[in-house]
Amino acid sequence: MSKIVLFMSVSLDGYFEGPDRDISWNRVDEEVHRYLNAVLGSMAGLVSGRVTHELLADFWPTADRDPAAEPWTAEFARIWREMPKTVFSRTLRQADWNTTVLPEATPEAVAALKAAAGGDLALGGAGLAASLRAHGLVDEYHLLVHPVLLGRGRPLFPADGVPEDLELLTTRAFGNGVVLLRYARAAVRGANP
Repeated sequence: MSKIVLFMSVSLDGYFEGPDRDISWNRVDEEVHRYLNAVLGSMAGLVSGRVTHELLADFWPTADRDPAAEPWTAEFARIWREMPKTVFSRTLRQADWNTTVLPEATPEAVAALKAAAGGDLALGGAGLAASLRAHGLVDEYHLLVHPVLLGRGRPLFPADGVPEDLELLTTRAFGNGVVLLRYARAAVRGANP
């Protein structure tokens, strides 16, 4: 069965956004971007909430038309446009760019999405991730830990009282100091070696 895989950048002190939704501290250079292009390009689809989808849809559909765009940026623009996307939203009614909008991320809706996907699904967005995590629906975590301490912001993992046993699958250090930590839920790892 397909897996739901959370991809998220996070500061060393655990924030995915700084104050005022600041993400300028992200250190996504060519090496990190090419890694993400390779991994995300192999996924069967993208899953997000409305806020994350709209943030991505504001930039990626035409990012490769900018003459100053780096080749890895242009490559991801093509990946993003072509990849099937599912947005869970109670307010958004429709979206462009190969996107399906579903009203609620219930366990049943997520199970149906996974069953139909034909491969793993990349999850973006901390709010949706927290909802899915509460139901045990996030199978893997691909965290890009950036070498910065923000001191405040929005934590990726809120103190919600939902414990989860994880197994480290792999790590990778990038030249710019970003470190990939890839984990699977212990039960998922045992079920899908």
